Amino acid sequence: MKYAEEINKRKTFAIISHPDAGKTTLTEKFLLFGGAIQTAGAVKSNKIKKTATSDFMEIERQRGISVATSVMSFEYHGHLINLLDTPGHKDFAEDTYRTLTAVDSVILVIDSVNGVEEQTKRLTEVCRMRDTPIIVFVNKMDLEGRDSFDLLDEVENTLGIQVRPLSWPINKGKSFKGVYNLHEHQLNLFEANKTKVSTEVVSFDDLNDARLDDLIGSDADQLREDVELIEGVYEPLDPESYLKGQVAPVFFGSAVNNFGIKEMLDTFVSIAPTPLPRPSSKGPIDPYQKEFSGFIFKIHANLDPNHRDRIAFLRVCSGMFERNKFFHHTRLDKQFRFNNPYSFLAREKSVIDTAYPGDVIGLYDTGNFKIGDTLTDGDDFKFQGIPSFSPEIFREVINKDPMKSKQLDKGVRQLTDEGVAQLFIQQPGSKKIIGTVGELQFEVIKYRLNEEYGASCDLVSKSFYKACWITTTDEAQLDEFVRLKASEIAYDKDENPVFLAPSAWMLQMAQENYPKLTFHFTSEFKTAAQAES
Repeated sequence: MKYAEEINKRKTFAIISHPDAGKTTLTEKFLLFGGAIQTAGAVKSNKIKKTATSDFMEIERQRGISVATSVMSFEYHGHLINLLDTPGHKDFAEDTYRTLTAVDSVILVIDSVNGVEEQTKRLTEVCRMRDTPIIVFVNKMDLEGRDSFDLLDEVENTLGIQVRPLSWPINKGKSFKGVYNLHEHQLNLFEANKTKVSTEVVSFDDLNDARLDDLIGSDADQLREDVELIEGVYEPLDPESYLKGQVAPVFFGSAVNNFGIKEMLDTFVSIAPTPLPRPSSKGPIDPYQKEFSGFIFKIHANLDPNHRDRIAFLRVCSGMFERNKFFHHTRLDKQFRFNNPYSFLAREKSVIDTAYPGDVIGLYDTGNFKIGDTLTDGDDFKFQGIPSFSPEIFREVINKDPMKSKQLDKGVRQLTDEGVAQLFIQQPGSKKIIGTVGELQFEVIKYRLNEEYGASCDLVSKSFYKACWITTTDEAQLDEFVRLKASEIAYDKDENPVFLAPSAWMLQMAQENYPKLTFHFTSEFKTAAQAES
């Protein structure tokens, strides 16, 4: 009975958004409401810049953006919340896509000034592919933003998902006075407060109550009209439709001012899904089955630069994880046990003895894990659907200090193991070529190589179109292709041959001239057909 109770207590979700929509600030305020932190520092102010709780890398602190997924756990109203704060920048979308495989629902943050932005659309498409339940938080209502009804229409039309407002703003910008909870019939009056939890709430059984006019003046009549329109146009929220990803509850507020968040958090713990089944090579894995299983969706080196540690983040999918118990690593076909598994509050981590489905734990790794690896109680299967994309931007690593060659080699391999980039080795000379899906990743890699490994290098552009992994049943044809295309052939870290196609036309010609070769646009060969469809 305890096992089922532990699963039902857990809610695991990610916060996603376009850059600068306020995602990391919202994360920090969730921790404030959950009591995980006592006060929150403003992420940005005119002269003082305090870093957000979830941004731990020095480059994040310098640039004010998140470039890696952060994992945080906290308790709220009897629930254990596992929150994953993701990068918003498009150059780090691959990290966000992988994170979405490890959660059961998402909160999508939209900037009330800018509305639905490009990265918002991309991330929502990934959620829609998996029917991931979505709650929308319209942020920055204290600024002069868009009309609230127009924003609702834009979300529906642009993102292709039906919405249902559950809270409603009273004016906006300098005239912003609060939000009305449509479900609880409560008014929360706005008071700019960036550090503490506000508790001033006024309940109304009837919006015609004269107290409403006393509290918000002339805005009372507009609120009555808006609520009447909402109740007439939108159907009541159907929790099942939300769980199927068909309708998204919408809340309004101001994360930096710690306002309008409690309404959303209370609704989230009430309706968000508990841990869901996960697809695998042997069919869906039910979280309630007693045999343990989980998968690695993220690796981060030097989370604590003082200890040079390397942490693999594992999502528990079924059964119970136990400290010091042996588990089966299906790719390596070896048994491993973990003396110090961690739970996280951003940079703070604490050793745990057990973990249940929905939990995200950190495992100290000496180089045994890769993204997508599966751990089980002994069954030999692999979790599926963890994306790995073909890079489209390439740089050759040029060592600037021959005395630091070992540090550079170690740094490049460890950082590319994290999944922010892919490493290809090209002969002659064992040239290292890094491939990414975005330019900013190179800046992060170069910075971290210098700061964390003491390795200085240049990253020189290479004019390749796309990296394609090659498989075949005709080894003779593969040998011929590798010989004739030697200057465009490289090998990944697992010694798999990769064609660095110079152009789309050259790739097409290779596919036509070598029909027995299969060119993959993902390194997940076993699920390539599914990934590319």
